[in-house]
Amino acid sequence: MNIRVGFGFDVHQLKDGSPFWLGGIQVPHTKGATGHSDADVLIHAICDALLGAAALGDIGLHFPNTSSEYKNIDSKVLLKRVMELLKKEGYTVGNIDSTLCLEQPKINPHIPEMRKVLSGVMGIPESSISIKATTNEKLGYVGREDGVCAYAVALINKQ
Repeated sequence: MNIRVGFGFDVHQLKDGSPFWLGGIQVPHTKGATGHSDADVLIHAICDALLGAAALGDIGLHFPNTSSEYKNIDSKVLLKRVMELLKKEGYTVGNIDSTLCLEQPKINPHIPEMRKVLSGVMGIPESSISIKATTNEKLGYVGREDGVCAYAVALINKQ
Protein backbone atom coordinates (compact mmCIF):
# COMPACT_ATOMS: atom_id res chain seq x y z
CA MET A 1 0.00 0.00 0.00
CA ASN A 2 1.23 3.48 -0.90
CA ILE A 3 0.15 6.09 1.68
CA ARG A 4 0.56 9.79 0.88
CA VAL A 5 -0.24 13.02 2.71
CA GLY A 6 -1.09 16.43 1.25
CA PHE A 7 -1.58 19.88 2.72
CA GLY A 8 -3.95 22.57 1.47
CA PHE A 9 -4.52 26.23 2.31
CA ASP A 10 -6.90 28.82 0.89
CA VAL A 11 -7.91 32.38 1.70
CA HIS A 12 -10.66 34.66 0.42
CA GLN A 13 -11.66 38.22 1.10
CA LEU A 14 -14.92 38.86 2.96
CA LYS A 15 -17.43 41.42 1.66
CA ASP A 16 -20.73 42.69 3.01
CA GLY A 17 -23.78 41.15 1.38
CA SER A 18 -22.00 38.30 -0.42
CA PRO A 19 -23.19 34.71 0.09
CA PHE A 20 -20.98 32.74 2.47
CA TRP A 21 -20.24 29.23 1.19
CA LEU A 22 -18.29 26.99 3.54
CA GLY A 23 -17.95 23.23 3.27
CA GLY A 24 -20.53 23.06 0.50
CA ILE A 25 -23.31 24.84 2.39
CA GLN A 26 -24.42 28.44 2.54
CA VAL A 27 -23.83 29.78 6.05
CA PRO A 28 -26.02 32.72 7.12
CA HIS A 29 -23.92 35.81 7.78
CA THR A 30 -23.78 39.51 6.90
CA LYS A 31 -20.52 38.96 5.01
CA GLY A 32 -19.43 36.33 2.53
CA ALA A 33 -16.29 35.28 0.73
CA THR A 34 -15.62 36.61 -2.75
CA GLY A 35 -13.65 35.05 -5.56
CA HIS A 36 -13.79 33.71 -9.11
CA SER A 37 -15.84 30.68 -8.03
CA ASP A 38 -18.23 30.55 -5.08
CA ALA A 39 -15.13 31.17 -2.86
CA ASP A 40 -15.65 28.15 -0.60
CA VAL A 41 -12.29 28.25 1.22
CA LEU A 42 -12.83 24.93 2.96
CA ILE A 43 -13.47 22.99 -0.23
CA HIS A 44 -10.58 24.76 -1.97
CA ALA A 45 -8.18 23.81 0.82
CA ILE A 46 -9.40 20.21 0.70
CA CYS A 47 -8.95 20.12 -3.10
CA ASP A 48 -5.38 21.38 -2.76
CA ALA A 49 -4.60 18.85 -0.02
CA LEU A 50 -5.90 15.99 -2.17
CA LEU A 51 -4.13 17.17 -5.32
CA GLY A 52 -0.92 17.74 -3.41
CA ALA A 53 -1.00 14.28 -1.85
CA ALA A 54 -1.23 12.76 -5.33
CA ALA A 55 1.39 15.18 -6.74
CA LEU A 56 -1.17 16.43 -9.26
CA GLY A 57 -0.51 20.15 -8.87
CA ASP A 58 -2.99 22.52 -7.29
CA ILE A 59 -6.50 23.83 -7.74
CA GLY A 60 -5.30 26.78 -9.85
CA LEU A 61 -3.65 24.42 -12.34
CA HIS A 62 -6.81 22.36 -12.86
CA PHE A 63 -9.41 25.13 -12.47
CA PRO A 64 -7.74 28.46 -13.36
CA ASN A 65 -9.40 31.68 -12.23
CA THR A 66 -8.70 33.05 -15.71
CA SER A 67 -11.22 30.64 -17.25
CA SER A 68 -14.84 31.69 -17.70
CA GLU A 69 -15.75 28.00 -17.33
CA TYR A 70 -15.15 28.30 -13.59
CA LYS A 71 -16.71 31.73 -13.01
CA ASN A 72 -19.16 31.43 -10.08
CA ILE A 73 -18.88 27.62 -10.18
CA ASP A 74 -20.10 25.61 -7.21
CA SER A 75 -16.95 24.37 -5.49
CA LYS A 76 -18.61 21.00 -4.89
CA VAL A 77 -18.25 20.47 -8.67
CA LEU A 78 -14.52 21.15 -8.38
CA LEU A 79 -14.19 18.71 -5.47
CA LYS A 80 -16.06 16.04 -7.45
CA ARG A 81 -13.63 16.52 -10.35
CA VAL A 82 -10.65 16.25 -7.99
CA MET A 83 -12.06 12.98 -6.68
CA GLU A 84 -12.36 11.73 -10.28
CA LEU A 85 -8.69 12.64 -10.90
CA LEU A 86 -7.64 10.72 -7.79
CA LYS A 87 -9.70 7.69 -8.79
CA LYS A 88 -8.16 7.74 -12.28
CA GLU A 89 -4.71 7.60 -10.64
CA GLY A 90 -5.78 4.71 -8.38
CA TYR A 91 -6.07 6.62 -5.10
CA THR A 92 -8.70 6.42 -2.39
CA VAL A 93 -9.13 8.92 0.43
CA GLY A 94 -8.25 7.77 3.93
CA ASN A 95 -9.29 10.91 5.78
CA ILE A 96 -9.44 14.70 5.75
CA ASP A 97 -8.56 16.94 8.70
CA SER A 98 -9.39 20.62 8.23
CA THR A 99 -9.59 23.90 10.12
CA LEU A 100 -11.53 27.05 9.28
CA CYS A 101 -10.15 30.30 10.66
CA LEU A 102 -12.62 33.18 11.07
CA GLU A 103 -14.05 35.42 13.77
CA GLN A 104 -17.75 35.20 12.86
CA PRO A 105 -20.12 33.44 12.47
CA LYS A 106 -19.77 30.52 14.84
CA ILE A 107 -19.17 27.42 12.73
CA ASN A 108 -19.74 24.52 15.14
CA PRO A 109 -23.53 24.41 14.56
CA HIS A 110 -22.90 23.97 10.80
CA ILE A 111 -20.20 21.29 10.95
CA PRO A 112 -22.53 18.25 10.88
CA GLU A 113 -24.21 19.48 7.68
CA MET A 114 -20.84 20.32 6.08
CA ARG A 115 -19.54 16.83 6.85
CA LYS A 116 -22.69 15.27 5.39
CA VAL A 117 -22.45 17.29 2.17
CA LEU A 118 -18.71 16.70 1.74
CA SER A 119 -19.16 12.99 2.44
CA GLY A 120 -21.74 12.78 -0.34
CA VAL A 121 -19.56 14.64 -2.83
CA MET A 122 -16.42 12.70 -2.00
CA GLY A 123 -18.02 9.29 -1.56
CA ILE A 124 -16.33 8.71 1.81
CA PRO A 125 -17.83 8.25 5.29
CA GLU A 126 -18.60 11.34 7.36
CA SER A 127 -16.35 9.80 10.02
CA SER A 128 -13.41 10.31 7.62
CA ILE A 129 -13.94 14.09 7.52
CA SER A 130 -12.88 16.33 10.39
CA ILE A 131 -13.80 20.02 10.36
CA LYS A 132 -12.68 22.32 13.14
CA ALA A 133 -12.98 26.08 13.55
CA THR A 134 -10.96 28.68 15.39
CA THR A 135 -10.70 32.44 15.58
CA ASN A 136 -7.57 34.50 15.00
CA GLU A 137 -7.98 36.28 18.35
CA LYS A 138 -8.80 39.55 16.53
CA LEU A 139 -5.35 39.61 14.87
CA GLY A 140 -4.61 40.28 11.19
CA TYR A 141 -7.00 40.14 8.23
CA VAL A 142 -8.98 37.30 9.83
CA GLY A 143 -9.25 39.16 13.13
CA ARG A 144 -10.46 42.32 11.37
CA GLU A 145 -13.02 40.14 9.52
CA ASP A 146 -11.54 41.19 6.17
CA GLY A 147 -10.92 37.57 5.19
CA VAL A 148 -11.37 33.90 5.95
CA CYS A 149 -8.89 31.05 5.53
CA ALA A 150 -8.87 27.28 5.75
CA TYR A 151 -6.24 24.59 6.20
CA ALA A 152 -6.62 20.93 5.25
CA VAL A 153 -4.56 17.77 5.43
CA ALA A 154 -5.50 14.72 3.34
CA LEU A 155 -4.36 11.13 3.62
CA ILE A 156 -4.72 9.09 0.43
CA ASN A 157 -3.94 5.46 -0.34
CA LYS A 158 -2.96 3.63 -3.49
CA GLN A 159 -3.32 -0.16 -3.58
